[in-house]
Amino acid sequence: MTVNVVGAGLAGVEAAWTLAQNKIQVRLYEQKPVKRSAAHTLDTFAELVCSNSLKSYRLDSASGLLKEEMSRLGSLCVNTAKKCSVPAGGALAVDRVIFSELITDTIRNHPNIEVVNQEFIQIPEDEYTIIATGPLTDGGLAQSITELLGSETLSFYDAAAPILTFQSVDMESAFFASRYNKGEDDAYINCPMDETEYSVFYDALISAETAQLHSVDKPNVYEGCMPVEILAKRGKDTLRFGPLKPVGIYHPVTNKRAHAIVQLRRENSEGTLYNMVGFQTNLKFGEQQRVFSLIPALKNMEIIRYGVMHRNSFINSPGLLNADFSLRSNQNIYFSGQLSGVEGYMESAMSGLISGISLARRLNGEQPLVLPKTTMCGALCHYISDESVKTFQPMGANFGILPPLEQKIRDKRERYAALAQRSLDNEVYEFVV
Repeated sequence: MTVNVVGAGLAGVEAAWTLAQNKIQVRLYEQKPVKRSAAHTLDTFAELVCSNSLKSYRLDSASGLLKEEMSRLGSLCVNTAKKCSVPAGGALAVDRVIFSELITDTIRNHPNIEVVNQEFIQIPEDEYTIIATGPLTDGGLAQSITELLGSETLSFYDAAAPILTFQSVDMESAFFASRYNKGEDDAYINCPMDETEYSVFYDALISAETAQLHSVDKPNVYEGCMPVEILAKRGKDTLRFGPLKPVGIYHPVTNKRAHAIVQLRRENSEGTLYNMVGFQTNLKFGEQQRVFSLIPALKNMEIIRYGVMHRNSFINSPGLLNADFSLRSNQNIYFSGQLSGVEGYMESAMSGLISGISLARRLNGEQPLVLPKTTMCGALCHYISDESVKTFQPMGANFGILPPLEQKIRDKRERYAALAQRSLDNEVYEFVV
C-alpha cells in the first residue's frame, strides 16, 4: 500500500514522515523545482516564506502549548526546529535555510519515502491521498479539487474580519439581540456608539495605517468584502448605512436606538469566539487593536485572529472534513495545511501530523486517535470540522477555542497556564508515533 502526499511544505513533510515512520510507503509529490509559486525561492522542503519565527515557546502561550503537544506526538518539524534554533527571546526561531535543508535530507533519505518532483494535477478518488499544497494552490489541482468537492469549492478571500474572545467584551456596554428580533437572541452581540463615540472611532479609522501588500497578494477587491477602512472613506455615514447600521436594534433596558452599532457574530458552537461583522480589513495589526478598541464595548478586546487581506485558498472545512482532516464524502482523501482552514506555520504542520497519524493507524488496523477539545491540537481539529460554524475563516492556535475552565481565573497568565496544564495532563499524549 502506497499513500500519495501532495506538497512538501510543513504539512506535507509532517504527514509523509509520520506515515513512513509507521512503515507505510509514501509517494511525496513536490512541484519544485519544475514549477515554483510566486512566494517561494528555495528548492528544498518546508520552506518558511514569511518569517523564521515559529512563535512563542512558553507553555502558557497558545503557540507554545501547540508545539509541546506536537513534540509529544513525534513532530518532525518541531523537533527539527529545536536543532537549528536561533536566539529570539521567548520564541522558537530557526535558521530558515538550515531548517529546510535538514528536513529535506531527512525526508529524501527515508527508505519508505519516494520523492516525485512533478506537478500533481488529478486527485485519484480510489487511492489514499493527502493534499497539502498550501494557500497558493492553483491550476489543474485547484480545478480537480473543485470537481471533487462540487459546489463547495476553494475560497479566495480578499479580506477577512478580526475574531475576538467573548471574555474580553464589556457586556456592561454591549447586549445580545438580533435585528428586528429575528433569529436566535444570543447569535449577535451589539456594541453601541453614540454620535461622539462614533466620530472618534471614524476619524481614527480613516487615518489608520494599512499593511503593505505583496504582489502575489494584490487582489481585485469585491464590493462584498470591501475593507472597512476603504468603505469608511466614502463618507462619514457610509458605515452607518452599511455594517454599522443601528436600524431594528434597541437597547433592552433603555429601548433607545444607538447612533451606530458594531455587531459581533458567534464564531463557534461554544460561544467563546465572536467575529466582527463587516470588519474585513487591511489595517496593520497594531492599528486594528488601537482603532477597534475605541468602540466602548471593545475597550479591552482580545483579538485572537487579526483581520487580513491576502490571497488565501482554503476549503469550507466544517461542511467537508472530519476532525482527522479526512473528507467526509471520501475518507481515502485528506486535506492538510492552510487548505484545510488552519493558519500558521505550526498549525499547518499539526494538521499534517494528525492526518498522518490518523491514516497510519487506520491502515495498521488500529483505533483512530481522538484528541480531546481541551487540547490545543484537538480544539483546532474540532474547529475545522465543527458543522455549526456558519462563516468559516482560517484559525490559528489560541486559548479562545479551548473549553473554559470549571473554576474561573481572572488573571490571564494564570488562566492560560491552567489551560495548558489541563491539556498536557491528557493521557492521549502517552501515545508515541
